[in-house]
Amino acid sequence: MKSSLFLPLCAAALAAAIHHPKDPQVVIKEPQLTIEEADEYLIELAPGETKWITEDEKWALRREGINFFDITHTPDLGVLNSKFGARSVKFPSKTAQNESIVPLLKKLEKKNMRKHLEKFTSFHTRYYKSQYGAQSSAWLLEQVNKTLADAGAIEHGASVKAFSHPWGQSSIIATIPGKSEKTVVIGAHQDSINLFLPSLLAAPGADDDGSGTVTILEALRVLLQSDKILKGKAANTVEFHWYSAEEGGLLGSQAIFQSYEKAGRDVKAMLQQDMTGYVQKTIDAGEPESVGVITDYVDPGLTEFIKEVITDYCEIPYILTKCGYACSDHASASKAGYPSAFVIESDFKYSDNKIHTTEDKIEYLSFDHMLQHARLTLGLAYELAFAEFK
Repeated sequence: MKSSLFLPLCAAALAAAIHHPKDPQVVIKEPQLTIEEADEYLIELAPGETKWITEDEKWALRREGINFFDITHTPDLGVLNSKFGARSVKFPSKTAQNESIVPLLKKLEKKNMRKHLEKFTSFHTRYYKSQYGAQSSAWLLEQVNKTLADAGAIEHGASVKAFSHPWGQSSIIATIPGKSEKTVVIGAHQDSINLFLPSLLAAPGADDDGSGTVTILEALRVLLQSDKILKGKAANTVEFHWYSAEEGGLLGSQAIFQSYEKAGRDVKAMLQQDMTGYVQKTIDAGEPESVGVITDYVDPGLTEFIKEVITDYCEIPYILTKCGYACSDHASASKAGYPSAFVIESDFKYSDNKIHTTEDKIEYLSFDHMLQHARLTLGLAYELAFAEFK
């Protein structure tokens, strides 16, 4: 996720950022780059607007709140699908699975999200080029695999795999087969970054995007408690994605959706959950707690249906907001020609300004609010799993 507001650094903060307690469950190594640095990167700042920049210039843009794709290795994303014309998907006009979903909503647990986020933020950083980033991804893969195994989903054909990248931190894809290969994707990004000194300073990334990571993991756990979903009786396949290297310019998600495009995958919808836990600025402004529905650079039909899902399955309302070009991984799906949408924790102007620093900590988040995002995720995944796409 992107933000232009940052905390000032001082000597004391720098010292605190470098220090971190030993975790007996994790092999602690000094952060090291896992690949050689490129001299320059090709970025896209707007449709058709590209330029070459250095690594330092990348982070300078990010500190200014400027969004971009890093298209160095994916310059042709979307070209293949564009030859076949825009993908037009008709989404339901209203929810239709209330009888099945409402009982499932009661099974979502805040304590599970807290437990996972406490561990996830204990890594010194989840910077995608660091050893910590690779370690945190391996830990997350174990949790997703355990979620599938505990539900008995693997014996019914569900699976999880690491999607490898040259920078070391893998993306993760969990697949729950349905009756068809028409696919619904739920996504979040797993990496974190400190934009001042990415390879050195701590980046707990509690909100960005540890919150989205554990939100969709909990939604997956409960979705698998549906016997129909578990046994592959849904009309469509559902996938949960945890992307690597979002902070570097949507690198992991671009790689995945390029592979899907080349394979001819039929992705009907993609929802991104990036930052789901911060509400304090909304409350301080005297505004009602709400779910932020992004309206720019998204699929209008899918976004309209998400409004219906929030109204029927969440306990708080939505507010319409914007976040700009290439502001999270849904943009990679859109660029590949797939319908995508993005929901964030609040009106964008009230979103968390501690991200990308040492202060993006769990103590500032609301698990009650994250639960609302889990309800939305579960509701949408179930509804679209059974939607009859033409």
